[in-house]
Amino acid sequence: MKRNDTIASRIFDVFNVLFLIFFAAVTTLPFIYIVAGSFASQAEITARGFFLIPQNPRTEAYQYILESRLLPRSMVVSILMTVVGTAVSMVMTVLFAYPLSKKYLPGRNPMLALVVFTMLFSGGMIPTFLTVRALGLLNNFWALILPQAISVWNLIVLMKFFQNIPEELEDSARMDGASDLRVFLRIILPLSTAAIATFSLFYAVGYWNSFRPALLYLPGAPNLWPLQLVLRNIVLMAGGVIADVIWDPDAPVPPPDSIRNAVIVFATVPILLVYPFIQKHFTKGVMIGAIKG
Repeated sequence: MKRNDTIASRIFDVFNVLFLIFFAAVTTLPFIYIVAGSFASQAEITARGFFLIPQNPRTEAYQYILESRLLPRSMVVSILMTVVGTAVSMVMTVLFAYPLSKKYLPGRNPMLALVVFTMLFSGGMIPTFLTVRALGLLNNFWALILPQAISVWNLIVLMKFFQNIPEELEDSARMDGASDLRVFLRIILPLSTAAIATFSLFYAVGYWNSFRPALLYLPGAPNLWPLQLVLRNIVLMAGGVIADVIWDPDAPVPPPDSIRNAVIVFATVPILLVYPFIQKHFTKGVMIGAIKG
């Protein structure tokens, strides 16, 4: 008798299916509620508490967000910041992590100590701002990317990943006359596709959700504000925290709760669309990191 035909295996399969359905519901229902709340009125949100389908769907919250003159430009800025920032971060991280993975690199230990030191102690907001200003990056697009270009955690994990690649592959390529650059481009990078895709996703999500650099370093350049900062200002304005002349003062203001829900949907859906394209590499990269450390 096959294992799948036994009573115990069938009970186990049913339990697994029920558990996965429950787990999927727990993780997706909150987001469905956010989407439903973005189309609901304040009275319905207050009265019903939790619901998945609004009784009288309304689009005022999304109309209110789309009325911003900064929104189309901020969307372009966010996409550009995410694409360029991810590319810059991955290039810098890979080119730093690969040499650090070689124990024979001169000065490796002092450099690695300095890298780890930044995980424990940081310069803080004011010194970082002064550094950005001294470099002439205030009100500059690169202020959104360069101050956060390298994540030390990603750097160390990627360095450990490179250390797990057998050195015999590199030695055999060098014996065939390949240079260090050729070894890196033809052997190391193809073997690191899953890891690079994984960390690219981490960087992309970080850049897409980032608004603090724009808030600190772009006070005089609203045309360079990313989407997250514009949406943050919309939420604050809807809650009566700030005043902004971008919107028509005579237009009705939707309830703050629906504005917040609409902002969450507006900011989350674009980055969610990226996951299906790199899900295969992302899963493989996570498993490699879990198995090989």
